[in-house]
Amino acid sequence: MKTIILLCISNIFMTIAWYGHLKYKSAPLVTVIFVSWGIAFAEYCFQVPANRIGHATFTAAQLKTIQEVITLAVFCAFSLIYLKEEIRWNYLVGFAFIALAVFFIFKKW
Repeated sequence: MKTIILLCISNIFMTIAWYGHLKYKSAPLVTVIFVSWGIAFAEYCFQVPANRIGHATFTAAQLKTIQEVITLAVFCAFSLIYLKEEIRWNYLVGFAFIALAVFFIFKKW
C-alpha cells in the first residue's frame, strides 16, 4: 500500500508540473519550464522511493502499469476540476482498454 500512496502523491505533482501551466499561457515559456522542473523534483522524491519499495512485490512492468492507471485517474480529476475540461465517451472507451491491459499484465498465466 505504501507504493500506491507514494505513486499517487508523485502523480499529483507530475500532473501539476506537466499541465498546471496551461492556465497561464501568458507566462514566459522559460519561467514555466523552470517552475515545472521544480515541481517535477518533488514528484521524483516520491516516485523513486515508490518504485524501490514496490519492486520488492511487483515486477517493473506491473509497477509501470500501476503508475499509468494512477496517472490517468489523477489526470481525469485534474482535467475536470482544474482545467474544467470534460471527459468524453471516447476517453472512457480508451481507459477501458487500458483496464483490459491491466488485467493481462497482472494475470498469472
